[in-house]
Amino acid sequence: MNANTNMPNAPTFWEAFAYWLKLGFISFGGPAGQIATMHEDLVERKRWISEKRYLHALNYCMVLPGPEAQQLATYIGWLMHRTWGGIVAGVLFVLPSLLILIGLSWLYLAYGHVPAVGGVLYGIKPAVTAIVVSAAYRIGSRVLTNGILWGIAVTAFVAIFALNLPFPFIVLAAGIAGYIGGHLAPGKFAAKGGHGKAGKAAGPAVIDDETPTPPHALFTWTRFCRIVVVFLGLWGLSIGSLTVLYGWDAVLTQMAWFFTKAALLTFGGAYAVLPYVYQGAVDNFHWVTASQMIDGLALGETTPGPLIMVVSFVGFVGGWTKAIFGADSLLLSGIVAATVVTFFTFLPSFFLILLGGPFIESTHGNLKFTAPLTAITAAVVGVIVNLAVFFAYHVLWPQGLSGHFEWPSALIGAGSAFLLFRIKAGVITVVCISGIAGLLLTLIRVNLL
Repeated sequence: MNANTNMPNAPTFWEAFAYWLKLGFISFGGPAGQIATMHEDLVERKRWISEKRYLHALNYCMVLPGPEAQQLATYIGWLMHRTWGGIVAGVLFVLPSLLILIGLSWLYLAYGHVPAVGGVLYGIKPAVTAIVVSAAYRIGSRVLTNGILWGIAVTAFVAIFALNLPFPFIVLAAGIAGYIGGHLAPGKFAAKGGHGKAGKAAGPAVIDDETPTPPHALFTWTRFCRIVVVFLGLWGLSIGSLTVLYGWDAVLTQMAWFFTKAALLTFGGAYAVLPYVYQGAVDNFHWVTASQMIDGLALGETTPGPLIMVVSFVGFVGGWTKAIFGADSLLLSGIVAATVVTFFTFLPSFFLILLGGPFIESTHGNLKFTAPLTAITAAVVGVIVNLAVFFAYHVLWPQGLSGHFEWPSALIGAGSAFLLFRIKAGVITVVCISGIAGLLLTLIRVNLL
């Protein structure tokens, strides 16, 4: 098929608004699926941005901590329609997911004890374990290209599984190892590809390969300082207000501080930071239980938007169980906590895109992964494997190793792995089939009893 040689019309702000809103409701499939969807829409169909500029923006987003698909939408929105264009694109990418997860979290807490609901979750849990294993395999097959990187991955697994070292320490150690290794053996830490690959030119684009950087995207120290002051001021005002209103040790304030740190550690995507969220939310603050954490990931897999939105579930359940506004306002407690967690999780992403975008626009085609990032990504593989082990343990031995082994869960998990690895089924398909299997099994058990 020949490329369209007609120059497309530049989208208005409201045309872009409509697209970003639609994307927020259909962005299933994790970062790979979301990036592919935007590529098909923005590069091939609408031709708002060229292939080269799209991949250049994507490379930058993949270097940053945070959800790269949401950051890519923010970047393109900013490039087309200035700061407000970026804010609208980024917010609409996650807002539908937040609203859906608030509704699902309420149903989970209010009706999770109903056998039918419990049965669906029973089937989804082993599927989630298989999905995490699949994520570790996908990332590992792309990243672990030599013995040194394999060694980093194994060391990271041992560090978090056996030594219970905190995730930030593992990230820091891996980054230092990558920095040193990049000087001693640069070939072992060479940058690897991202989620996608370049295709045939789709024709001229609104923002084409040779389109000059728009004036608002040019670097100036005035703009740089303004972005820093505005975002640090917004963060400081927000967390300061929570501290004044409720105190530093209050649930909402601690959530704001904890998820700000989590947002800066999401190298490698949501699966990488979930062990850190688990350590804080389950072990330290007791906002959720281990079982609820698995359920939250299951719900996150079934909704559009970044998978890191599972933190909204953690916030809702934590606000509800801690009854931060009293026993008579549990729903309000959950909604406010979920909103606070989402705000502080995604604020750094907007900051990094709006602050760093002008630098990236001045270096088309030259951005690469750094050696420290390569090492961190290798460590992430080991951390994700640990997450899979953690999930498998709680799903297959819910009462601990001294308790009974859940053979039905093991069979559902094995079936899910077969669908993912052999049939190449999508995550949503696997979750739905597993949920139905769990429901049928529960109904059979209830009737037998």
